[in-house]
Amino acid sequence: MGMLRILSHHGDERTTWDPSTVAVGDPEALAAVREAERIFNEAQVKGATAFTVEQGHALKRIERFDQEASQIIMVPRIVGG
Repeated sequence: MGMLRILSHHGDERTTWDPSTVAVGDPEALAAVREAERIFNEAQVKGATAFTVEQGHALKRIERFDQEASQIIMVPRIVGG
């Protein structure tokens, strides 16, 4: 299962999709991936940083949405004051 997690003042918001059903062209799965990519791009425009999380591997910063990633975490820009 793929997951996009957006960390925010609202908590941990999640969007999920199933890569195996995306691969066979399932319309609902494709819509879920498109929605996750839209959210990813919107968060990046606002200054968020994205990382992939894969069990047994170090976090990896990414610049583009990866529908094959098990988990993507978006961390918002931290503003000091």
